[in-house]
Amino acid sequence: MANIITCIRIICSIALLPCPVFSPAFYALYITAGVSDMADGAVARKTGTVSEFGSKLDTAADFVLVVVCLIKIIPTVHVPTWLIIWIIVIAVIKAINLISGYVRRKEFVALHTVMNKVTGILLFALPLTLKLIDLKYSGAFVCATATFAAIQEGHMIRTGTGNNNQANR
Repeated sequence: MANIITCIRIICSIALLPCPVFSPAFYALYITAGVSDMADGAVARKTGTVSEFGSKLDTAADFVLVVVCLIKIIPTVHVPTWLIIWIIVIAVIKAINLISGYVRRKEFVALHTVMNKVTGILLFALPLTLKLIDLKYSGAFVCATATFAAIQEGHMIRTGTGNNNQANR
């Protein structure tokens, strides 16, 4: 059941592509995708169906949603250069984390830490706030949180203090 919910996120994400940005259909699909992201892990834990496949599917679904949202939203908003650079730095840190996790554990590791979950919630809320809060403020807040989360994740991976993504779906 949890994997079906995760697949709903992928379907909703792809369905966003033809939707006009910030239209009612866009918001409905986006919010459905977000709710499925919160529900799939809870269902997997409650039903005892947490699996490595489910965890990897969840990560892939998150990636698809983020990429689709970037494709749809970025052309409609002005993103300051300093914010773009900050986002690239975060992506580099996350890539280093993936590489060091692979070197250390011989598998790709994405920790579902509290700070990574907070970052995910903030990232999810960001498109919903673009009409209310200037991106330079909301973006800086999200990037600061994401930077802390990425650095924390890297520390946990390198010191072996974090559980792998399977345990936390």
